Amino acid sequence: MLIFRYLTREILVTMAAVAGVLLLVIMGSRFIRYFSNAAEGDIPASILGTLMLYHLPGFLELILPLAFFLGILLAYGQLYLNSEITVLIACGTSPNRLLQVTMLPAVLVAILVALCSLWLTPAGALHNEVLLEEQQSRLDFSALAPGRFQDIGSGRTAYTEGLNDDQSRMQGVFISERQRRDDGTPQTVVTRATSGYQTVDEETGSRFLVLADGERYSVDPGRAVAERLEFDTYAVRLSRAAESSELDDPEYASTPTLFESGTPEALAQLQWRISLPLMVPILTLLALPLSQVNPRQGRFAKLLPAIFLHISYLSLLLAGLDAIGSGALPATVGMWPIHVGYLLLGLWMTRRAQLGGVR
Repeated sequence: MLIFRYLTREILVTMAAVAGVLLLVIMGSRFIRYFSNAAEGDIPASILGTLMLYHLPGFLELILPLAFFLGILLAYGQLYLNSEITVLIACGTSPNRLLQVTMLPAVLVAILVALCSLWLTPAGALHNEVLLEEQQSRLDFSALAPGRFQDIGSGRTAYTEGLNDDQSRMQGVFISERQRRDDGTPQTVVTRATSGYQTVDEETGSRFLVLADGERYSVDPGRAVAERLEFDTYAVRLSRAAESSELDDPEYASTPTLFESGTPEALAQLQWRISLPLMVPILTLLALPLSQVNPRQGRFAKLLPAIFLHISYLSLLLAGLDAIGSGALPATVGMWPIHVGYLLLGLWMTRRAQLGGVR
């Protein structure tokens, strides 16, 4: 138990450090992209935290296998440099026992990756997609930046001088929209109002922008004549009652739904989700022999070849995902030959390292 706790702690601590760095880089890149969209007024800044939170499982399912792979390489590489593995084997700890000890945390990581890939990631992706669609289908004051012209959908461009403290009412509203008359001729409608607020019809569920104390102009291109309408209150319908989103992409489907569906796209997505946790024990077999280094080489000697090995494994799985989804590769064959090939490679490398002894 002492050996098990010591080796497991070394692997998991190193894995946590690697995963933390990778997660910081990936989430930082995604956050910058979302923050840029928020600055442009495409999405409200208030939902940035929610979007990042629901993206987290999708990041972890890719980061954890790589982090655990590198954790074994770096942790065991340091132990080989300090001759600690040599002492353990000299004291009766066989290479097979070392492999068994390493597989226990590998199973725990594989379970965590399976939890993300089979359940949390598709649920989070669906939540984010629905949330973004809702923001695109309606005008949300929290997405408006005072003093800027912004596209609010349906051919409308809006401008507001400012918002009140709780962002429930706009001051100094300007809206320009492209419309067509009954005879099909185009016209530009410009609306200016002192203030405006958003409301929802309880009976129909339609969303309206109610403007107060303003004017509305209808202008035909190429004509010097315009129609002018003054109003005390004017309601502009922003969207109809929300309809249930039909997100048929297998990426957003639950795992039981993929099992029931027989389409190539669903089977490809299902095999991809199963492949991610399956990678962890196979990468463990590959990492153990690659972690064997001597003091003259240094702990990073085999790091670059190991990263290329992981990249090739993941790239082949992604290629298999596209091939199965397009029908170029039968789903019965699927990604399983890739896993079998790397499993055999890992067994061969492990056996070769055991026969060669610890150097």
